[in-house]
Amino acid sequence: MPEAFLILILFQLVGSALQTVLHLPVPGPVIGMFLLAATLLWKRSRTRTDKAASSFDSPALSSLSRSLIACLGLLFVPAGVGLVTQMPVLLANGLPIAVALFGSTLLGLMVTAFVMHKATRDRPSPERIPDTGGQVL
Repeated sequence: MPEAFLILILFQLVGSALQTVLHLPVPGPVIGMFLLAATLLWKRSRTRTDKAASSFDSPALSSLSRSLIACLGLLFVPAGVGLVTQMPVLLANGLPIAVALFGSTLLGLMVTAFVMHKATRDRPSPERIPDTGGQVL
């Protein structure tokens, strides 16, 4: 699992470096996450045509990703505390904030659906992962 964590950190570092060098308006970790997804999709298509190529999608990377996603809720606690401390500002600007949140969420969902539809076209359905009821271990 350390090599999987190193892969995640490496892609975050590459994304942050690209963001700094190219002065992109997108955060570096988001760029790194996009690069990781693109690399995994590229490796998957390459290993289907060339069985001798080593697979980049390792069980350790899958296991680490599932563990981090299971703990994702903990990362929202500091943001929630920050929102509570800024409640007067939020109440004063409630309508513009609500419109921006709704619009950006809708736009993000549409773009994500479009990109994934185009990226996974002509591919079999995703693997069947058993539901563990949110339990990691």
